[in-house]
Amino acid sequence: MKLRYFAALAFALGTTGAALAQAQQGVTKDTITLGTIQDFSGPLAGWGKEVRQGMMLRLDEANEQGGVNGRKLELKVEDSGYDPKRAVLAAQKLVNQEKIFMMLGHIGTAQNMAAMPVQFSKNVINFFPLTAAREMYEPFHRLKYAYAAPYYDQIRLVLPKLAKEKNAKKVCIIYQDDEFGLEVMRGGETALKAMGMEYTEKTSFKRGATDFSSQVAKMKAAHCDLVVLGTIIRETIGTIGESRKTGFNPVFLGSQAAYTDLIHKLGGKAMDGLYATMAMQNPYVDDESQPIRFWANKYKTKYNDDPGVFSTYGYSIMDAFIHAAEKAGKNLNTDSFIKAMDTMVMPPNIFGSAEYSYGPQKRLGSDLSRLSQIQNGKWKVVSDYIKP
Repeated sequence: MKLRYFAALAFALGTTGAALAQAQQGVTKDTITLGTIQDFSGPLAGWGKEVRQGMMLRLDEANEQGGVNGRKLELKVEDSGYDPKRAVLAAQKLVNQEKIFMMLGHIGTAQNMAAMPVQFSKNVINFFPLTAAREMYEPFHRLKYAYAAPYYDQIRLVLPKLAKEKNAKKVCIIYQDDEFGLEVMRGGETALKAMGMEYTEKTSFKRGATDFSSQVAKMKAAHCDLVVLGTIIRETIGTIGESRKTGFNPVFLGSQAAYTDLIHKLGGKAMDGLYATMAMQNPYVDDESQPIRFWANKYKTKYNDDPGVFSTYGYSIMDAFIHAAEKAGKNLNTDSFIKAMDTMVMPPNIFGSAEYSYGPQKRLGSDLSRLSQIQNGKWKVVSDYIKP
């Protein structure tokens, strides 16, 4: 009798353990817990706020409609301060304590690279990180999904077109001395090599720098007529502002990292003329496109704040997750989500994105970008998507 009792108990414990082992982290009968790491206290704090608000706008819409296959969405948010070390701590908290199902829209190249090993050790997907570095999809990893055209390809494809239009003879670069800036620099290097040229001057700065006078002086002395910017917000404003002040007025070309309304809002009239690569349009509340105008005003009503392009990124990332999770079905887990993503084709959205598609060996949604320019204090799209 005792033997039968202990055998039954062992079987019960074994089956319970197996059920627990098969349980999907971050997914319960009623909820899906997601995580994101943003910058709320560092140089990209303005972007972090926009991304979170964009995500929450779409999340609230989904929850008001009953959630995803009957499950409500929850978003856990952590601040990295744009510091890779803090990003690791944030990832550890989200993955190990908050037990998130997926990391959405983590901002920053170095930050993602530092956090991904923490996530991957617990089978947590890195979904649509907010960086266009190639490391977000290379080397291949089943838990990586990227959607932004790489900084490398943005500059590699766009620079020849702009240099030809402007008849540029001396192309220079100023770049942040980290993974992000190096990707921009290398993209331009490859483009120039194909054109039979090379950078006339290369100058860099450390992350967090605020004074760009020596770098601008170098480029001015080299008589650069087109400057590639491996810069983000304040570095873009600082470089162009210092250049205008000293009478140095080349064509400036930034990557998608410089495509934000914060550039002209904070930098003022001096920012007019700046070109940047981009995909989704900045959503002005008086935009001539009715769908964008409607969305922008809905956002402003909810947050009492004008949206920026990073608001659209946050909204679109959450929207893409929702569509893939719905397609994955009621039995949502990492494997079913990957199966759904690997057959996904996402059409252009209201913000003018390219079409995104994925597959079993394809982890980048699109490698296309286009050009926009600040004209009279607003970004204006000035090219179609530039194909390889």
